[in-house]
Amino acid sequence: MITREKTKVVHIGGVPIGGGHPIVIQSMTNTDTRDSVATIAQIQDLVKAGCEIVRVAVPDIEAADALKRIKKEITVPLVADIHFDYRLALESVKNGVDKLRINPGNIGNGLRLQKVAEAAKAAEIPIRVGVNSGSLEKDIMKKYGMTPEGLAESALLNVSMLENYGFNNIVVSVKASNIPLMLEAHKILAARLSYPLHIGLTHAGTPYKGAIRSAAGLGALLAAGLGDTLRVSLSGDPVGEIHCAKEVLAAMGLRQFGPVVIACPACGRTDTNMAHLSSQIEERLETINKPITVAVMGCVVNGPGEAREVDVGIAVGRGSGVLFRKGEIVRKVYESEFIEALLEEVDNL
Repeated sequence: MITREKTKVVHIGGVPIGGGHPIVIQSMTNTDTRDSVATIAQIQDLVKAGCEIVRVAVPDIEAADALKRIKKEITVPLVADIHFDYRLALESVKNGVDKLRINPGNIGNGLRLQKVAEAAKAAEIPIRVGVNSGSLEKDIMKKYGMTPEGLAESALLNVSMLENYGFNNIVVSVKASNIPLMLEAHKILAARLSYPLHIGLTHAGTPYKGAIRSAAGLGALLAAGLGDTLRVSLSGDPVGEIHCAKEVLAAMGLRQFGPVVIACPACGRTDTNMAHLSSQIEERLETINKPITVAVMGCVVNGPGEAREVDVGIAVGRGSGVLFRKGEIVRKVYESEFIEALLEEVDNL
């Protein structure tokens, strides 16, 4: 059982994070934000997949202006991602975003940061202090190098700057592609701050390898009780990020989004194409919204016992198999019935 770090509650639009609330799934569009039609369409696809907060890049004033149109057409909180030009943050606030993501290391401090803090405070929206390994301040790099202490120090410094302007509606993230580095930086922050943490790897990679790296990195953070929102960063269609994030959270026992299918890898004792069967079952279960675990096992002798804790499962052999619940055999089924019989048992739960 994972014990999560207790953090303060921050509201992003109508979505609360921190304070023990469920870990929220985020993503970021890869459309040109200035193309509001394409961006709205991608956000709607993300929401349909299960995205709960969405971030968009705001590289110029035209993109900032598009936020007003985008905000009117979507149902999830909208986050503006700002770099370098603080005026884009001010314009984004004016156009109704629900959160700002800034990197104070490149947006500038002093009066610029103060104006952003004052605007966000007046609009009652949070700011995410986003630090990553590619944009540490020069003096911090000189003092610490690329170390957990350096990443944490950058975040702590930037948080303190906002606090000095009377702003404490804050979310913090420190991202890197080096998993041990990132994990240690988060542990330092968790000991020093009570603000919610947004977790993720920066430039994790392609859908296959990036998903593995993300599962390893996010899994380590989540197992340590860290993280209030998360993003899986993958190249390609961001909808894939949502599916991966759901699987990570479900695997860690932190959230569940419909049935979880577990399947044995098969061995020389199996007489059934397990990859094909388990894929078919998983596909058929996608429309079912029950928080259950389903097992597809390739050994009638050991299957029910090995998957004793699942809600329902099937163990198959040559030409026939058995259905079981919580390790107890329910009935025998023939090969032509495997999928439909299992689905019937799921319906009866």
